[in-house]
Amino acid sequence: RAGLQAISESTRRGIPNGYPDYVLHKMVTVMRGGEEVKISKRAGSYVTLRDLIDEVGRDATRFFLVSRRADSEFVFNIDLAKSQSEDNPVYYVQYAHARICSVLEQWRRDWPDEALTESRLGAVAEADLSPLESSRELALLQRLGDYPEMLDTAARDYGPQQVASYLRELAGEFHSYYNAERI
Repeated sequence: RAGLQAISESTRRGIPNGYPDYVLHKMVTVMRGGEEVKISKRAGSYVTLRDLIDEVGRDATRFFLVSRRADSEFVFNIDLAKSQSEDNPVYYVQYAHARICSVLEQWRRDWPDEALTESRLGAVAEADLSPLESSRELALLQRLGDYPEMLDTAARDYGPQQVASYLRELAGEFHSYYNAERI
């Protein structure tokens, strides 16, 4: 912060006082094979962020780290992060994304003249939703409607875990709908 303020004063860039805001996390416990990975500063035994990324991938590492409040205890379960099951929140959300992409690709093949463009996406806001009647459809729509408020709250509270939680819940609503409707 001090460096940015010095640059701001010398270059008149107008960087706000207190910028950037940051959040510090508590210690993260790493689990592998059902056991805690022992960390010893004296022996030089520790797990780095690079180690986690190399072992479980960038997406899983990011998602797991933003899934918890910074002021809460956090256990990073390497086995869970690597699993391809619905217990793994990263896999669960990515699987929902893959299903959505598949539905959109099928739509493009079936109706090639109805290209999915930004203007068509904007028209979705004015779409007639009255044909949607099932409880799963309505739950999915409600969850989608919660997005702007959730995002505002997460940004205001410095709470990226709210976005991760929302994505897990949205994926759950989508999987429920997808499985029931057999799209």
